[in-house]
Amino acid sequence: MFKRSPSLTEQTKLYIKERILNNEFSDGRIPSETELASALGVSRTTVRDALSKLESEGAIIRKQGAGTFVNQQGLRIKWRLDEIWSYEDVLRANGFTPTVQVRKISEETADQALAQALEISVGDPLLVIEKVFLEDATPVIFTSNRIPKQYVSGDVSGERVRKPVYEFLASCCRQHILYYLSDIVPVIASDELTAVLNVPAGAALLSFDEIGYNSENQPIIKAVSYFRDDLIRFRLIRRKA
Repeated sequence: MFKRSPSLTEQTKLYIKERILNNEFSDGRIPSETELASALGVSRTTVRDALSKLESEGAIIRKQGAGTFVNQQGLRIKWRLDEIWSYEDVLRANGFTPTVQVRKISEETADQALAQALEISVGDPLLVIEKVFLEDATPVIFTSNRIPKQYVSGDVSGERVRKPVYEFLASCCRQHILYYLSDIVPVIASDELTAVLNVPAGAALLSFDEIGYNSENQPIIKAVSYFRDDLIRFRLIRRKA
């Protein structure tokens, strides 16, 4: 029934998740592994692995002796903080219709802190890309990305940098983000952030302060993102270890 790429487990997970979101399971009960395996033409092991992923995401819950059920509370988690996603997708998941505004494309030289974070020399050139993500005319997210110029090749235009930064890195830098090391930091809006995000002076914001690494474990981008707490919230499920 399924092709081999992406993996059968991932395809099975996505298929079950789609059925969950479409409310196709009577009384919220998930069929048994045997039933699902037979219906999808995959092994029970594949189904078991897919269900384990859905349980980890919080989409389903297993009740001892009763079966497996849709977890309505878990479905309120629109995306996982341990995954890389575009901010356009974040806004859509919150019910917004996003637009992207490229605020600035410029160059600067690395100071001591940036040089250390990006494992380059003080004074090395950096490409700076700043973007604002809006719902209609309302700014919701502001991002500032710094990429060592040594990685950048070809034309850097507004249209190219308008894409998600991981797509820009792939197409214009021949670099691929493997993971981010992220600090989640509450901040008080500076004068610049007050103006950019149209928030009151001294407003509280949530920020992601991140270093992105490639498959060779080299830092290739320093990114800081600021979110309007009154418009967007991050949720996660915490479990007992």
